[in-house]
Amino acid sequence: MAQVVMVLWVLWSAISSASSATRKCEDSLATPLPYSSFTSSSVYGRGYGAGYAKLNRKQGSGGWSPLDTDHYQWLQVDLGSRKQVVAIATQGRYNSLDWTSKYQLLYSDMQKNWRPYLQDKNIWTFEGNGNSEGVVRHEMQHPILARYIRFIPLDWNRDGRIGVRLELYGCTYWSDVISFDGHSVILYRFRSKKMKIVKDVISLKFRTTAGNGVLLHGEGQQGDYILLELHRARLQLSINLGSNQYGSIQGHTAVTSGSLLDDDHWHSVVIQRYRRNINFTLDHHTQPFRTNGEFDHLDLDYEISFGGVPVSAKPSSGGKENFVGCMERITYNGDNITNLVRRKKVDTTSFRNLTFSCTESNSFPVFFNSTSFLLLPGQSDSDTLSVSFSFRTWNPNGLLMFTALADGWVEVGLTDSKVTVYMNVTQKKNTRIDISSGSGLNDGQWHSVHLNALENYAMLTVDGDEASTVRTAIPIQIQTRGNYYFGGYFLSSNTRSFKRSFQGCMQMIHIDDHLADLRAVEQGIIGTFENVSLDMCAIIDRCVPNHCEHGGRCLQTWDSFSCNCSGTGYSGATCHTSLYQQSCEEYKHQGKSSGSYWIDPDGSGSIAPFRVNCDMEEERVWTTLKNNLSPQTSVVSGGDEDGKATLQISYNVTAEQVFSITSSAEKCEQYVAYACRMSRLLNSPDGGPFTWWVGRTNERHVYWGGSGPGIQKCSCGIEHNCTDPKKYCNCDADLRSWKEDAGLLLYKDHLPVSQVVIGDITRAGSEAKLTVGPLKCQGDRNFWNAASFTSPAAYLHFPSFKGETSTDVSFYFKTSSSHGVFLENVRTNNFLHIELRGGAVVHFSLDVGTKRVEVSVHSPVPLNDNQWHRVEAEKNIKEAVLKVDALHREVRATPAQGQAKLELYSDLYIGASSGQRGFLGCMRALKINGVTIDLNEKAKVTPGVNQGCHGHCSKYGMHCKNGGRCIEEYNGYSCDCSLTAYDGPFCTDDVGGYFETGTLVRYDFQSDAVRDPKSLSDVGAPLEANLTQEELVFSFSTYSAPSILVYISSRTQDYVAVVLKHNGTLQIRYSLGGLSEPYTVDVDHRNMANGQPHSVRITRNLKEIRLQLDHYPMSTYNLPEASDTQFNLIKSIFLGKVFETGQIDPILIDRYNTPGFVGCLSRVELNGIAPLKAALRSGMTAPVSTHGILVPSNCGASPLIISPMASASDPWHMDTAGVVFPFNENLPRVDGVDQNTVLIGGIISVVVFVVLCIMVFAIRHVFRHKGSYHTNEAKGAESADCADAAIIVNDPAFTETIEESKKEWFI
Repeated sequence: MAQVVMVLWVLWSAISSASSATRKCEDSLATPLPYSSFTSSSVYGRGYGAGYAKLNRKQGSGGWSPLDTDHYQWLQVDLGSRKQVVAIATQGRYNSLDWTSKYQLLYSDMQKNWRPYLQDKNIWTFEGNGNSEGVVRHEMQHPILARYIRFIPLDWNRDGRIGVRLELYGCTYWSDVISFDGHSVILYRFRSKKMKIVKDVISLKFRTTAGNGVLLHGEGQQGDYILLELHRARLQLSINLGSNQYGSIQGHTAVTSGSLLDDDHWHSVVIQRYRRNINFTLDHHTQPFRTNGEFDHLDLDYEISFGGVPVSAKPSSGGKENFVGCMERITYNGDNITNLVRRKKVDTTSFRNLTFSCTESNSFPVFFNSTSFLLLPGQSDSDTLSVSFSFRTWNPNGLLMFTALADGWVEVGLTDSKVTVYMNVTQKKNTRIDISSGSGLNDGQWHSVHLNALENYAMLTVDGDEASTVRTAIPIQIQTRGNYYFGGYFLSSNTRSFKRSFQGCMQMIHIDDHLADLRAVEQGIIGTFENVSLDMCAIIDRCVPNHCEHGGRCLQTWDSFSCNCSGTGYSGATCHTSLYQQSCEEYKHQGKSSGSYWIDPDGSGSIAPFRVNCDMEEERVWTTLKNNLSPQTSVVSGGDEDGKATLQISYNVTAEQVFSITSSAEKCEQYVAYACRMSRLLNSPDGGPFTWWVGRTNERHVYWGGSGPGIQKCSCGIEHNCTDPKKYCNCDADLRSWKEDAGLLLYKDHLPVSQVVIGDITRAGSEAKLTVGPLKCQGDRNFWNAASFTSPAAYLHFPSFKGETSTDVSFYFKTSSSHGVFLENVRTNNFLHIELRGGAVVHFSLDVGTKRVEVSVHSPVPLNDNQWHRVEAEKNIKEAVLKVDALHREVRATPAQGQAKLELYSDLYIGASSGQRGFLGCMRALKINGVTIDLNEKAKVTPGVNQGCHGHCSKYGMHCKNGGRCIEEYNGYSCDCSLTAYDGPFCTDDVGGYFETGTLVRYDFQSDAVRDPKSLSDVGAPLEANLTQEELVFSFSTYSAPSILVYISSRTQDYVAVVLKHNGTLQIRYSLGGLSEPYTVDVDHRNMANGQPHSVRITRNLKEIRLQLDHYPMSTYNLPEASDTQFNLIKSIFLGKVFETGQIDPILIDRYNTPGFVGCLSRVELNGIAPLKAALRSGMTAPVSTHGILVPSNCGASPLIISPMASASDPWHMDTAGVVFPFNENLPRVDGVDQNTVLIGGIISVVVFVVLCIMVFAIRHVFRHKGSYHTNEAKGAESADCADAAIIVNDPAFTETIEESKKEWFI
């Protein structure tokens, strides 16, 4: 039977679902209406009436057009009863030039107190038509519930007039409405006297002009209660699921939502509770929260009331006001209360007159913008002035009322949130009277103002508070003129000059103690106005919901809001961006040293920043959280019956903050030590533990430092060296002498230690001391979560991600490519796109509503330099922000309309998925809204994407020699030799030149300094820098002596020279000042002018000089004590010969400068500057000049040969079959090839090599017989009879003679 019932229930559910689907709220609401249901501000002509404004109709003149084409026109539709409107469609007037391109909608239940349609907290402007026949439809973000809809044209075709045909789509809406007068209360009594409820669903709709009043109340004798009330026009939900008798558990929880709820419009409320979790929804805005305390049930007694607090509960409620207004659709846990009231199934005895309709309000608000004024008449020539009104605004300043007197004027204004009155009486003499009252009156609430001036005094009262009435004397009698301006006024009839215009709403305007008839003003019978909206108050609270995140304080004016982020730890327009880095690892990446830092692991997420200690001394970074327990804390027995002592360990951070560290760390550890005397620890091996500790998940653990989970042992038990071999802990030996069990807890999922319970301390003579060290965690896996994109067609797809009103994206990248899409969301709406353009531009584009916002940052340095760069992009309700490397920032304001949540559901791609040029390179630490995207895990299953950032350079970068920089290419790698004295694919090819007689090379240091190789203070210094250290490296071969090899001059008399003396020996001359003669270093033991290649490396640091000559041991020399240590004002470097205009050492000129160096120089480098390479490379722009004949030559060097990578060992290799590359990088391939190609290439290479060898031996034989220099010393180091011969064998870069190098250019 139960199964049959279940089947029937399933069938009924399916039928109900199907029928509900057919009853979709999509009926045409306007077309079936009679002509009389349409009214308008005016009509252009007989055939242009409002009743012709029906979609696709051609009757009359084909639509509605007003008499005047201005901003005061409207078209109104009476739907006959309240309807739910879900969409609107518009056309222009048939076959005409009349159409409306922008419009707004107002709605009302009673043809008064109009409310503008809002979307995203703004008065929404709909995009209309661009021609007369096209239909433009808009879906409502939230349905409109109203009887009357008013269409307000804002813009139209300037070649025609305002014109429109429209249709409204929706369905019938019906509900019982109950009116409450402040004394009426609905009592819904439970079926049993006490209700113990774990789940609640309560909903209702209300409408009121009162700012205070109880909507819902229920309580129990145990202290549980639920209360929903209006307080200062805001809705507050208070709930208590229980507090204990000691007061240690407080269950009271209060949450506030909404504002300006006394606007006499309908507002919907839904309260959903399951245990302690509550969703509090007001007008489609849901605020989730969790109640305080530890109880789950709401225990209520007897009844729950709606509309107020019953008389029996008044004393405990604190005298709260009952609700005044209307309610409908009241439901409580499935029971329709309003229906039960109509059926008289609930107690309504407190109602004097129960009516199922809503009483109309007498209010007639007026809405002012910054260019509005309202002129109302009053008595003239009266000696009494009496004006009163109510106002609400967000602005602290503005003109409220102005009237001219026969001799002077009176002005009532808002100044610094106070009401001020200025009276200027000009009769006989100028007399100015200023009075003020109130404070903080720009809070959006209604405030009343009453000004009386009569006989010889003036009196100002604000908010009816007679006690604070301000009264002042008037020296003369006043005389009124009779015109009263509200919101603004003209200084003259010809010139519009609004003074401190008021933005806000007014109502209940009284002049001379008579209520102004504003409906007569609307009909043009009395008074006048401009840019005023009558019978409407369109005030918007831009701070509810609060868009200022992380506790930022929202401040607002009428038009906008701003956020005060001070003290929050966040910055930006909405306090969204964290001021701190995510971890110690990131601080180290920025070059910071060890210390105390604030970190924010989830960035813009909900976890607040907190302070940690960062230890960066080692290669790995340690993050440390200290606790409140002092080392060697003596343990004292507790007050419990069992005598156990419980020590609470706190870390001044929340459990969520601790978990943010441990979850991303590579490993964590915590030192614990238990010093004991007759105090057993774990009672091993067979007894129950006397001591245990509690970890992160509040679970008990019975292992100690040095051991692991599930093992009831201490460190000595693991290492088998306990005091008592039969025990597993030293303390378990239970000795009278002090012992200790100590070690590291390493299982990070259990850490940190939050509590230690110690039991064996009650016996006589028992003592114990406890140490719990700080929590230490190493590494940050989120920061190094990375993936390498090796194909331009590759991307990572993440199928689901939650969007927010504020959305931020941050990541690090490095690449050698100049273009590529980092990430994108390719939906037709909510578009998001970040890409690299031109190697130096990051472009961020996104859709906000119907508009696209684009932001670009142009970096002054290349971003495709294969170095790490950081991108941070943020979109919030006010602006779009893009930052690159935290230095370059661009901001674009976002449009006010269209600020819906950015939906990144199902279509978020890292890389390009839409056929564009995808990102090639490495990306890491990608976060969206504070959540780390696991690139590493996704890369495991994605072709063309590899885990981590391991490319060619990590494996083959060592092949870039002599300081060359490895550059990743996406089918190989290359070596950047620009900052070296070498060339070639691996920076191993000598750059050298043969110097003929008289040839010299001069390099002038004009703008850039010589770079200090040890990164001292003069690194990157300007031209006038004084060097305290330098490194000079070069190679040479020659037969010429004497000669100058290198000479470095200065703007003083300082210089450094390297020369060959007459006997071919090397001499280094230092003249740095302080000495009468230059300091010389002579290498007398060998002839260097022997035609063989020699290498020289001279390094000076202050007074210490080190000389590395060829492969001989390094020699060290020291400048004399009297010598200066600074090489002052370096000027030029000369190679081969000196041609200088300043003072030069005459010995150099006389002995070494004529005829000059003849031979080969190569590898010349001074502190990273390569002057000879600059002279020989025409493409390099450098301050270098050459005199004489300089013949490029590699000086006989042979390049280093490195075999190409095989595809099997290439970490960047990919199978390109079937992959379409949209562009060509034009880069040399280093990929492996198939085995047949390798075999054929190898055979050809061997043949070519043999032929070349034969040719070389033949040429050498010819040159030998022509008298060229030849030696057999280079045949092998084992047969060499001197060190010079061995050098040739050991250094493959020098295998040919100088004469052979020279002849290479003249064969």
